[in-house]
Amino acid sequence: MKNGNNGQPIRVGVVGVGYVGHHHARIYSELPGVELIGVVDIDEHRLRECGAGRRIRLCRDYRELLERVDAVSVAVPTLLHYPIAKEFLERGVDVLVEKPIAKLPAQADELVEIARRDDRIFQVGHIERFNGAVKALEAFVSRPGFIECHRLGPFAHRNTDVDVVLDLMIHDIDIVLNLVKSPVVAVTAVGVPVVSDQADIANARLEFESGCVANLTASRVSVERVRRIRIFQRDTVISLDYTQQEMTVYHRIPGTEDAAVGSTSAIVKEEISIEKAEPLRVELESFIECVRTRKRPLVSGEEGRDALKVASQIVERL
Repeated sequence: MKNGNNGQPIRVGVVGVGYVGHHHARIYSELPGVELIGVVDIDEHRLRECGAGRRIRLCRDYRELLERVDAVSVAVPTLLHYPIAKEFLERGVDVLVEKPIAKLPAQADELVEIARRDDRIFQVGHIERFNGAVKALEAFVSRPGFIECHRLGPFAHRNTDVDVVLDLMIHDIDIVLNLVKSPVVAVTAVGVPVVSDQADIANARLEFESGCVANLTASRVSVERVRRIRIFQRDTVISLDYTQQEMTVYHRIPGTEDAAVGSTSAIVKEEISIEKAEPLRVELESFIECVRTRKRPLVSGEEGRDALKVASQIVERL
């Protein structure tokens, strides 16, 4: 029976076992109530490496898993997200597709509609939503006025089928959209290729109907690895480090105004206690729970589509 609703283990597969997919397979093989049925890749070396020590099917063609699994992770190059996710959804399989949901917004619309029509669980792998610091962040954000994001790192020789916006910046686009919860009314952007044929460094400015402005910078040609976001709102500044899963909140405590000494307001620094965990493990645990209970994923196809549409507007302006 599909989806493990008969008390049997949920049967899962992983399509694409490169850097990210390999970790999907590792975690699925460790989760209780989950049976890793097989993995798929066109690279024989990756298949053998991922299958070492595991009694699973090693497949060159993803179609070998269509009738054998209840759920699947799709971790292939972006251009293949749409056709592979579509075929699994249409066969009644629940899907977690790595970000971005697809290459084109029209493809994302179709995948969302198929999942809705066929009552499939469809989750998009925006892993930062499962970062302990990000989960704690939402309790402190009320009405953001300005948001600043930096996502920088060295060239990794992967994901070069897309530019840095769809490769890296889309993480922060998803986070910002979730925090601001207001329509984007204006987009400006600049970006340049450095070591690939795509833009490798980009900056975008998003203006929201609420009045909030977000400034996002992403680079895959930087020496230093940086993953940070800062949110500014009335009487509060929030600084978050994704990599360290750390967050600091600066509160302005109103005081009194005195002609002789000026304002007696104070700035109080608060280090927020974060429950740290491996974000990918938390993400996959959440996906399996959605498969089991049929509840809506934290990052559903709709959220993945919305992030892609904003990313596409940025790419158009590059």
